[in-house]
Amino acid sequence: MHKIESLCIFTFNAKSFNLAFFKTTKLKTKPKSSWLVLTRKSADFLPRTIHSYTLCLITQNNKKQMTSRKYKAVLISMSGVRVYNKKLLELGLTLPGFVDRSEVIASLPSLGLLTLASHTPKNWDIVYIELDDYNDNDLNKIIIEKPDIIAFSSLTARIYETYELATFFKKQNFKIIIGGLHTSALPREAMKYADTVIQGEGEKIWVQLLLDYEEGKLKSFYSSLLNSNYSFDLNNSKTPKYELLDISKYNRLTIQTTRGCPLHCNFCAASRTISSYKKKPIHLIEKELNKILEVWDKPFIELADDNTFVDKKWSKELLKLFGKYNIKWFTETDISIAYDDELLELLAKSNCAQVLIGFETSNSEGLKGLDRNNWKYQQYDNYINAIEKIQSYGISVNGCFILGFDTDTKETFIETEQFITKSGLSEVQITLLTPFPGTDLYHQLKKEKRLLKSEYWDKCTLFDVTFQPKNFTVLELENLFQNLMSKIYSPESVLKRRSTFKQVLRNKITYNKK
Repeated sequence: MHKIESLCIFTFNAKSFNLAFFKTTKLKTKPKSSWLVLTRKSADFLPRTIHSYTLCLITQNNKKQMTSRKYKAVLISMSGVRVYNKKLLELGLTLPGFVDRSEVIASLPSLGLLTLASHTPKNWDIVYIELDDYNDNDLNKIIIEKPDIIAFSSLTARIYETYELATFFKKQNFKIIIGGLHTSALPREAMKYADTVIQGEGEKIWVQLLLDYEEGKLKSFYSSLLNSNYSFDLNNSKTPKYELLDISKYNRLTIQTTRGCPLHCNFCAASRTISSYKKKPIHLIEKELNKILEVWDKPFIELADDNTFVDKKWSKELLKLFGKYNIKWFTETDISIAYDDELLELLAKSNCAQVLIGFETSNSEGLKGLDRNNWKYQQYDNYINAIEKIQSYGISVNGCFILGFDTDTKETFIETEQFITKSGLSEVQITLLTPFPGTDLYHQLKKEKRLLKSEYWDKCTLFDVTFQPKNFTVLELENLFQNLMSKIYSPESVLKRRSTFKQVLRNKITYNKK
């Protein structure tokens, strides 16, 4: 209990909006400094149309007592991905293009956890940890921190390890929180291992969760998908806590300028599964860029967006902002940028190093029904010209292709290699079709009883077959994919694409001199 120096209770009439004095207990001595707490309370002795509020005047000393309790949360990112296909894994070790991109992905920090850290109240200390390859000593370091809460963020491919660690730390009497894309898709599964599961966007939930913990009222489940009160407005975004990172460990940092994607591709398990399409205000993005420059004088930035340039008017303002900085950066988009010359001009002047575009397949039939409005199917005939036009502005295009669609045949693998060569793409990424939990693809294959196992989360690496293909055996698909990878990531092919990339850079230099 805290000593109340003065208690003033007022009644508020909801109809007339008149504030009436109800009761006052006067101070015997006036406090030197004070603060106010306004709380809404029910009062049986008042009419139902009257709301009762308590206004408490408490000395500054009592305020310090109320906020003196310090708490600690350890935020753990389960980074990195393990590939289980041994032949592909062994092959990957000798393929320079594949290894380069893999190292980039593995070195990205968890933007989600750094964002939660920025929304953490001041009476909480935050420790950020990444666990890739770890040992008992790493776990003991976490125990020594004596945190009140341990919160995990994990990719689907590493959720089993997350569950094992959650079980371990629960036995040490720590409160365990798990969130992320996987737990958003399968919250009931995660509840078996965590004290609390976060589904959907975490910013507003995190603040409420910590308050509930302090008050001994921690819930087992919080969801922004089921409770719109937890849906986050990007206008209220705070700058991620980049200062928690050891910058020497990273080759790039991430920021998020948009969340979600309106295309709704049936295989996509990115942020659109937890949020509708949203854009962050430009002035807040500027604050994040400035913060990054405080901790790293020559950063490379990767935008953690699903599809950055959907809104072309907003996108041009974003590019004008990037143009003010000497920062190299990378993002994901679609080929619609090729249809907007003004946007391409701004993109060329913004120091953008590369855009990643999901072409998905070299077989137009494979694009039918891929997204709700068949938008990508309608763009197929423009693919080659779009790549050529974007790269003519000095912007490297990393083309992404997925193998394993029901329309794929053995010829598709040959066609994909031919398309990559013909298109002049300066970089390329190929993956296997993967039914991540919660996606339309997952529900389709589950209904058709084509999933190889009911739970295969550790195989959700994008390089392991997890379902029965329509036109191949599992082994045939693995071998065809391995063969294609050995060709497009061969030293000769990589050298040719790097030569193309050098020409792209020359185009950029020439363009910027205009």
